[in-house]
Amino acid sequence: MDLLKLVALDQEDLAVISAHLQDAIVKVGDLTYLPRERRFALVARRFDWEADPGQPPRRRLTGLHFERVNAVRARGIDRSKPDASLDLLAITFEESTSPSGTATLIFAEGGAIQLDLECVEMQMKDLGPVWEAESRPKHDEVDQPERLPAGRL
Repeated sequence: MDLLKLVALDQEDLAVISAHLQDAIVKVGDLTYLPRERRFALVARRFDWEADPGQPPRRRLTGLHFERVNAVRARGIDRSKPDASLDLLAITFEESTSPSGTATLIFAEGGAIQLDLECVEMQMKDLGPVWEAESRPKHDEVDQPERLPAGRL
């Protein structure tokens, strides 16, 4: 399969990207907030849901970034452990005053990152490497977490 490159400019676009990133593995050290640039970026090892069912499951290295980020809050993420892995379950968006709102990256085991956005402006791009995964992910349904207290990532 070709490298996937997607752009989100609204809530519906973000839902499509969230589906592609479901079950991605993110290392804590690969999360970055750049306040001067108003950018939040990460590198993930996404599960390749587009692979043919007859093929072994696989993962792809993928980068993504949000623009126009006004603030970042995190819960359940220990920045002192950069090699720790987080399992990304979903990315949601709750609009406040159009077009601004809060994007939430929901991780397994209660971890979450909330991004206060001026508007939805996000890009995702596969970076190339593909490798065989050990298994297909399985998990329960995801609940939207409450608004996190102020803090920096």
